Amino acid sequence: MNTNALSMNARGQARRAANSRAVEAGARAGFVARGVIYLLVGLLALRIVFSDGGGKQADRGGAIAEIAEKPFGNLLLWVLGVALAGMALWRLSEALFGQAGPDGRKAGKRAMAAVRFVFYSFVSYSVLSYAAGDRSSGSGSSDRQTDDVTARALEWTGGQWIVGIAGAAVICAGLWIAGRAVMRKFHKHLKMAEMTKKVRQAVDVTGVFGGAVRGAVFATAGGFAVAAAVQHEPGRAKGMDDTLRSFTETPAGPWLLVLIALGLAAFGLFSWANARWRKV
Repeated sequence: MNTNALSMNARGQARRAANSRAVEAGARAGFVARGVIYLLVGLLALRIVFSDGGGKQADRGGAIAEIAEKPFGNLLLWVLGVALAGMALWRLSEALFGQAGPDGRKAGKRAMAAVRFVFYSFVSYSVLSYAAGDRSSGSGSSDRQTDDVTARALEWTGGQWIVGIAGAAVICAGLWIAGRAVMRKFHKHLKMAEMTKKVRQAVDVTGVFGGAVRGAVFATAGGFAVAAAVQHEPGRAKGMDDTLRSFTETPAGPWLLVLIALGLAAFGLFSWANARWRKV
């Protein structure tokens, strides 16, 4: 067997592995884990409104710490970490071989899948490290981490431009996420025909509302990063927790944060719908 045949055989085996039931199960487990995290972040955001958060951060780190405090919490963190690793592997398979659907092999979609693979790999690593005993991993304040990263970046040559461009990219990503949610682009990724009418309505409500709120939070965080770059003040950049708290400073007061919290929880429910009906 020549080298070309061996290479084609290896690629075929890799593609079959990417389309295996194990990868599909990992993807669905990952959506469940993502849903848990967003539901907890939404709950923690509601606590900010009614009790100033009780000392908890309304971000992924706060969600991890919240889980760890519950009975069998450490075991659940291991389960969540492994599930998120399954999500990462599924995104890697999409980056290598393309997504489901007629346009799934487009370069842009595969590049986006690669970015998501890196993101979910990091999240999985942070959750598993925390479960293994590294309490500085995963549960750290996103606000402090954002300040530290922004401060270091601003010290670089051209740092203001770097931070500003990064912030603008996050704004664009947030608007893109919100826009796709409002236009119900998620329909093409879900097995809508298998849902009952009431389930479709529920999926639409959680998908549109949750996705729009998630995008708004991203865009707001990006705006703070741009402000930090323009004013050369690292403290202007905000992580998830401070970004959520900033909504209480608007004319709508704490009620806007209530809406945002409900939206994040809705996105958690939408993630669970993806676990059941996503085309993988």
